[in-house]
Amino acid sequence: WEHVWWLRAELDPAAMDAAAQALVGEHDFASFAKTASIEGKSSSRCIDAIHVAAVEEAGERLIAIDVQANAFLHNMVRNIVGSLAEVGRGRREIGWIEEVLAARDRRCAGPCAPANGLTFAGVDYPENSLVPWIGEQC
Repeated sequence: WEHVWWLRAELDPAAMDAAAQALVGEHDFASFAKTASIEGKSSSRCIDAIHVAAVEEAGERLIAIDVQANAFLHNMVRNIVGSLAEVGRGRREIGWIEEVLAARDRRCAGPCAPANGLTFAGVDYPENSLVPWIGEQC
């Protein structure tokens, strides 16, 4: 119960994936951020890849949404997922996500999905970026 968002609706993962592709690249993600968290700060981020697919785990049909980015804003992924769910339910057209992104206004996006099911998979750093600095020897 605590590891997925139980949504009592049929979702179209292909439509969700098609809509999600508008988010790939460097954009201002203000529409998908918690408003108070970005005041006076940059809300530009770069999504490298986003994929939506139907999967099966432990005999359950699930919709998995994988997002890879250089950084995330507060609630960014949850707001993206909530917005993609609106597309998947058929409440919004695929092109709506692009309109939400362009609006740069949180009120234009879909609901914030619950944290249930949100999993941070890891961080990939560029090679040698974590090599300790060795100063001059005294």
